[in-house]
Amino acid sequence: MSKAIYEWQELPNGPKVAVAYLAESECAALSIYIPAGSRDEVGYPAGLAHFVEHMVFKGTERRSARDISFEIENAGGQLNASTSEDQTVYEGRGEADLMPLLIDILADMVWHPVFPNAEIDLEREVIGEEITMYKESPSDHIGDLISQALWGAHPLGNAISGSLESISEIDREKLVSFRDRHHFREDVVIAASGPFTLAQIVEMLTPHLPATFHAGEKPLPFDPATATPGNIVDARDTDQLQLSLAWYAPGRQSEKRHAMRLLSLMLGETASSRLFMELREERGLCYQISSDVTLFDEVGAFEINAGLDPDSRTEALECIYREIADLSKNGPREGELERAKRLAISQSKFAFETTGAHANWAGEGLLDYGHIPAVTDWRSKVLSVTHQEVQDIARELFDGKKPSIAEITPD
Repeated sequence: MSKAIYEWQELPNGPKVAVAYLAESECAALSIYIPAGSRDEVGYPAGLAHFVEHMVFKGTERRSARDISFEIENAGGQLNASTSEDQTVYEGRGEADLMPLLIDILADMVWHPVFPNAEIDLEREVIGEEITMYKESPSDHIGDLISQALWGAHPLGNAISGSLESISEIDREKLVSFRDRHHFREDVVIAASGPFTLAQIVEMLTPHLPATFHAGEKPLPFDPATATPGNIVDARDTDQLQLSLAWYAPGRQSEKRHAMRLLSLMLGETASSRLFMELREERGLCYQISSDVTLFDEVGAFEINAGLDPDSRTEALECIYREIADLSKNGPREGELERAKRLAISQSKFAFETTGAHANWAGEGLLDYGHIPAVTDWRSKVLSVTHQEVQDIARELFDGKKPSIAEITPD
């Protein structure tokens, strides 16, 4: 994949457009970033943002659901979408000459869905099955439980898909209200990649944009200083213990995020990480053990997850607490930080081998930081993280801090 040239501009009527110009690319990617997700559902039933995401595929003023699927796939393209806590993303992928069609269809879906009542009832059943599927899979459901334990009554603590009870309250009026409130915001970001300049994308895009956009809204903030870590236990018919621990962390605007990522790589993200080597390879306590960092604008979370024999719970927790205490007290071991840096950089290079990854980098960067970060600058910041900075963030996260804990246990 050739190197991208990133450019962006803010259009006169609001949205920002980001382009990754890839002169030799045979492929095109388009993403529309709506800066709202499940944390923006204050006053609405939980799961509404996710429900809207599903419903835009169910027909527009110009296309039926069948038309949307067949028109894009007959041309060899693909559509997808996802909802997270703080954004909803609509994506199109295809050969480079499909870019005008990707723009036409995605813009039609995002800004002109009709939300037919018959489709709402059908999709409620589909989403209900999705909720049930995840709830019946302990390794998936533990993610909802640790969010609830960590964020409590704040909307960040709600399952992104909602619950069977909450989605039963969703009707066309609420779908339209949420769509109108968030899909027409001035802080929407549209990102494209392929053999197209910024001027070419803006020219193709402009006829498909709504005439007006309005100011966006800040979501309800979360203040860790006033929060109490929670503890949730779900007993069910299962042979394995799913265990998740989470600590409050700085958000994506903090420069400490680079040290946090390297800390996670050292602790549990890889086969050479401390927890993998200690709990799985040395002690045989688990098959799966991992760590991860989740970042929102003003706050984040550092998580550790494991699937264990229930009899191994105490020993596993002792190992986890011992390793995080060692990182807080002594920092990385010899060669550990350098290995984590090499892994972070190589993972970044692997990720940029697709056209879609360049669109994501441009779109997410512009949405989260107000500019497109230079990839070389990001890598330089990762490489410049010091032993002391990793030890400092470990102390900040763990020293004297009680984690939230979620468990799915045999009943």
